[in-house]
Amino acid sequence: MVFLGIDTGTGGSRVVAINEAGSIIAQATAEHAPFASPHVGWSEQSPDDWWRAACQAIAKILSSVQADKIAAVSFSGQMHGSVFLDDNDSVIRPALLWNDQRTAPQVEELKATIGNERIIEIVANQAVTGFTLPKLLWLRENEPESWKRVRTVLLPKDYIRLRLTGEKLCDAADASGTLMFDVKNRRWSTEMLEAVYIDPSILPRCLESIDAAGSVSEAGSDATGLKVGTPVFAGAGDNAAGAIGAGLVSPGTLGSTIGTSGVVFVVTDRPTLDPLGRTHSLCHAIPARWHMTGVTLAAGYSLKWFRDVFAPGVSYDELTAEAERVPAGSDGLIWQPYLMGERSPHMDPNATASFTGITASHTRAHFVRAIMEGVAFALRDSIEIFRSLSVPVNDIRLGGGGASSPLWRQIQADVYGEPVSTLVADEGSAYGAALLAGVGVGAWPSVDDAVSETIRISETVAPNPDDSATLEINYQKYKTLYPALSDSAAPER
Repeated sequence: MVFLGIDTGTGGSRVVAINEAGSIIAQATAEHAPFASPHVGWSEQSPDDWWRAACQAIAKILSSVQADKIAAVSFSGQMHGSVFLDDNDSVIRPALLWNDQRTAPQVEELKATIGNERIIEIVANQAVTGFTLPKLLWLRENEPESWKRVRTVLLPKDYIRLRLTGEKLCDAADASGTLMFDVKNRRWSTEMLEAVYIDPSILPRCLESIDAAGSVSEAGSDATGLKVGTPVFAGAGDNAAGAIGAGLVSPGTLGSTIGTSGVVFVVTDRPTLDPLGRTHSLCHAIPARWHMTGVTLAAGYSLKWFRDVFAPGVSYDELTAEAERVPAGSDGLIWQPYLMGERSPHMDPNATASFTGITASHTRAHFVRAIMEGVAFALRDSIEIFRSLSVPVNDIRLGGGGASSPLWRQIQADVYGEPVSTLVADEGSAYGAALLAGVGVGAWPSVDDAVSETIRISETVAPNPDDSATLEINYQKYKTLYPALSDSAAPER
């Protein structure tokens, strides 16, 4: 049997085919058109372009894997986005993405009318610009003619499932990031929907990630080449699916992923709320398990921004080779990575980035290393919050592009003060979705069994005590920068 995982990312769609041993037998990607930003802080994509890319990537898979060998399909995708459909299931306008910041007024309105503490009690998270509900409120207030046409709101991966199966469904893990979901009880929140006058009929039925979610329709088969009737399962948002692909299933297991954004993800056996709303509390892709998540919005993007602006044409390998010659602590240079505003722990869409401690002796290599250290500091902020809430952290695994860099691996071990591990194969959320498909169709009895049989540790990196001590000094300085530099903390003039 072959299991297919389809991931709808921001930059592109990725499809992975695995066998019953968990080995990848085929994989393919197709790029999306770049996201549009018609105004400062806006971020939009065409859902139909996602479908086009998914079809192309699936076609590449089927060039080497027979369609009748595929036993099940499941999904992963970028979270928090909003796909608005009319009564014909046609897309009304481009989707608003996870990194869209236009909804700050709607977030403030939610906090003023419901209260931040009450919002956290209802949906386990505070209102932030990236989540889905503020996007719905923005559309209702700013594009009322479009809002009148809305009959269904889907998350990105769920639009791909709709096109493949004709079913309008969601899953608890992905729905947790909408601000409309009762995370404790794993269902849509009637109280929140009533508070904002949203008709619950526009939301899809919600399943668990391993639940059956229809089958490939004739239209889906015509578009993709997949066999009509192939079983399809619910899947999960990219954070939860990526966690499955990294083996993050046992309570206390923590993943630190550096991609465009940075995510720290720790598994819990109960819903744990941060009363200050600095991190997110969400359902895991495993029934009766949850996770806490902290997000820094410009992790790998910080390094990309620096390279594009100050070192065009220079490879990342060259830059990190230079940075390896710089001592830990970057000779006092500190990077605050808030290029896109920030989520955890500040939840501030207006936060800005900074280098501090610059001297005439600093070189390009210092700036590169400071960026890598600053991103690790931002991720550690969330780990410290987890620990303050008595959430155990006993096994740290690295993922994303940052895990492929030996320097960034060592920096994370030194900043966290804990050993960190990498996997034999870090295949991300598409791989996790494929495992969920296999569990759904019965190839493994449970997600835990699937992970136990397929995920292997490659390398464990221990912290360097001297470098950890140096970076601890810088981290304590780093924590003072946001309150000192942010507009909200500035004295009145």
